[in-house]
Amino acid sequence: MSFFGFGQSVEVEILLNDAESRKRAEHKTEDGKKEKYFLFYDGETVSGKVSLALKNPNKRLEHQGIKIEFIGQIELYYDRGNHHEFVSLVKDLARPGEISQSQAFDFEFTHVEKPYESYTGQNVKLRYFLRATISRRLNDVVKEMDIVVHTLSTYPELNSSIKMEVGIEDCLHIEFEYNKSKYHLKDVIVGKIYFLLVRIKIKHMEIDIIKRETTGTGPNVYHENDTIAKYEIMDGAPVRGESIPIRLFLAGYELTPTMRDINKKFSVRYYLNLVLIDEEERRYFKQQEVVLWRKGDIVRKSMSHQAAIASQRFEGTTSLGEEGEESLSRRLCYTTSE
Repeated sequence: MSFFGFGQSVEVEILLNDAESRKRAEHKTEDGKKEKYFLFYDGETVSGKVSLALKNPNKRLEHQGIKIEFIGQIELYYDRGNHHEFVSLVKDLARPGEISQSQAFDFEFTHVEKPYESYTGQNVKLRYFLRATISRRLNDVVKEMDIVVHTLSTYPELNSSIKMEVGIEDCLHIEFEYNKSKYHLKDVIVGKIYFLLVRIKIKHMEIDIIKRETTGTGPNVYHENDTIAKYEIMDGAPVRGESIPIRLFLAGYELTPTMRDINKKFSVRYYLNLVLIDEEERRYFKQQEVVLWRKGDIVRKSMSHQAAIASQRFEGTTSLGEEGEESLSRRLCYTTSE
């Protein structure tokens, strides 16, 4: 980034010490594109250099101080004027004075707390970034560099299967079972559906993975439902006593860990939606929440505390009914398409 004034101009660059060896991760931007960023975990040190390159070798650069910040912030798209910072660290690199030649300043943020996963959604963005600032009387020179943070979890101690018996009286009676209630992002959902009573003509059945993003609080709550995947279970009419297996691989879909009440600003939850369609195009459905978590390739010892906290954060599930949606515990929800 350059500052063009009556005197000196300068290019600012932020360089990480371990840039050559550090892993990069793809992350979606606001415009839906994917870009690669340096990947960090909770508790890792962030260190590097701020490089200043003067454009005019015969002129000095006057400044009111040079600093670098490490910031974690949440931005709600409907309230873009306010950035909610949950991490804010500052290192002063130089006192007010003059710079006569290009130079670099070392910095280190030791064992930085990064409690939440980076996230870009429909109505909210959680980002971490480094920001170098050269304070000037007229205009500050600012350079930012985003990084991505992943939160790692251990295997949940309690991971019971999901078993439900649902139906419409004298019309339809089915049981469905999923092998677990908590899945890591590369996991496989395995289950079965049993038809105990079938008196309506079903022609199609599928399972959808639905992501539900909730932002705001109180009367200013916004819900965004996004269908991540559609998995066809059956195309044709089932008969009484039939059993249909389910095997859904999660690795091929864009999923994040479940996020609950992140900094009291937003939540991201996932649901398995069982959908049946009869010959008259009427839809019957039942939703069940599942918890998603990120499993590290190699979980480092230094991350064990963070992983334990993340595992506790993901304990338990809630139904859609807790968030004001129509919910049926032992009945299928029935709607007629227009």
